[in-house]
Amino acid sequence: MEKLNNSSDRIISVIYCNIKSEPDAFEKWIKDRASKYVYDLKEENTISYEWYLSENRKEASLIETFVDSEGAIQRLKNHSKSPIANEVLEHVDIKSVYCFGNAKKDLIEIFSAWGAKFQTHFCGFNIINYRG
Repeated sequence: MEKLNNSSDRIISVIYCNIKSEPDAFEKWIKDRASKYVYDLKEENTISYEWYLSENRKEASLIETFVDSEGAIQRLKNHSKSPIANEVLEHVDIKSVYCFGNAKKDLIEIFSAWGAKFQTHFCGFNIINYRG
């Protein structure tokens, strides 16, 4: 194992939602519309974009990982201009937003408008070559 990283520019966002559309419609929208759209953007500083669903299919979390604050800001700018931006709120009610990492001022301002909670990076490790 490499050394523990005591500093990191990586940003992780977690958006927790209640699903308000029918579960099958929501899952189809995530697979065929939202995830495909974001993937096709090929954002250079986006590491991951992953949805997680509760067992009863009434709650969902979107977890995104970025190289740094600039990557997260680019993702949010692209989202605001995207054709799926208005569709999101047809499918979910956003309940909470978390931003983990050493977010820069611009990112803090954007996420604060959503009522985000922030935690700065402290210590840990990441297996960069993991392919799960």
